[in-house]
Amino acid sequence: MHYRCSLYGLGVIANRPIPGVPSSTIASEDVCISFGSLPDWVNDVTAAQIETSYIAEYKSECGEPALRVFRVLEGKYYRFHYADQTEFLVDRAGTAVWAHWSAPLTLEDTTTYLLGPVMGFVMLLRGVVCLHASAIAVGDEAIALLGPTGSGKSTTAAAFSERGYSILAEDVVTLDDRSDHFVVRPGYPCIRLWPASVKALYGSETHLPKLTPNWDKCYLDLKNQFHPEPLKLGAIYHLAERRHDTIAPFVEILDRSEGLLSLIANTYATKLMDKQMRAREFELLTRVMNNVPLRRVTPHADPARIPELCDTILNDFGRG
Repeated sequence: MHYRCSLYGLGVIANRPIPGVPSSTIASEDVCISFGSLPDWVNDVTAAQIETSYIAEYKSECGEPALRVFRVLEGKYYRFHYADQTEFLVDRAGTAVWAHWSAPLTLEDTTTYLLGPVMGFVMLLRGVVCLHASAIAVGDEAIALLGPTGSGKSTTAAAFSERGYSILAEDVVTLDDRSDHFVVRPGYPCIRLWPASVKALYGSETHLPKLTPNWDKCYLDLKNQFHPEPLKLGAIYHLAERRHDTIAPFVEILDRSEGLLSLIANTYATKLMDKQMRAREFELLTRVMNNVPLRRVTPHADPARIPELCDTILNDFGRG
């Protein structure tokens, strides 16, 4: 365990470098990640000691559920099994993670799961609720871009980066509870983009390198455009469906019920929560609604108008 880095405010030690996450000194060893194999004792676990916790509705190309999650040894561990045979084992305390994959998949492929849903679940186990969102540093606060897969969070974050704004988090945005406000912890210095987004932002699908040979997503290295320190969450913008209306992009205030449903629908590991976790999440998200402005922003369908979307968000945020 020679590799050390900071990830979502946690000190991480690993047996291999984590692609896209630079090494750094850490104040504490919070999470240990072992790449390459699951612990030997897993093979001795009987069927009676395994309980199905979640089966994804989404199917892979082979017709299998994209993800199955199992509780092992009465919930002492959680086992993630993806349709491509990538597997993770996470202990209940969120302090140890094991990862295993088979050729032709690579460490880079496995990291795409690790940095998103797996670490989102680790944070939940450690008592931190996370949004499926991106976060941009604006002044001394963070703006979160919220929305389901395909809503344009990463594309919009990359557009902000091109305008000189630093990115605080991609894919996983922490709601670090500080009683009277919430803090977004720094993630890792890269953004993952589909080729269509790369073309919309840079004029060519080949402008950025591929994240991995086995996947079409590309890799935007943030370099000096990454904000490495936590920031207070200043506002949340829910990206609505793109429209051709001439008035788009535009911002609307969400009422409390609609806003709360939006937050609940875009938290990580919702299907894996027990009753205690759900109760804490509901209480926390209610306080988020009371303390953080939440808006719906509707982008224009024309990719050429993404800069206008950034302007719309910044102007609304500046009005407070």
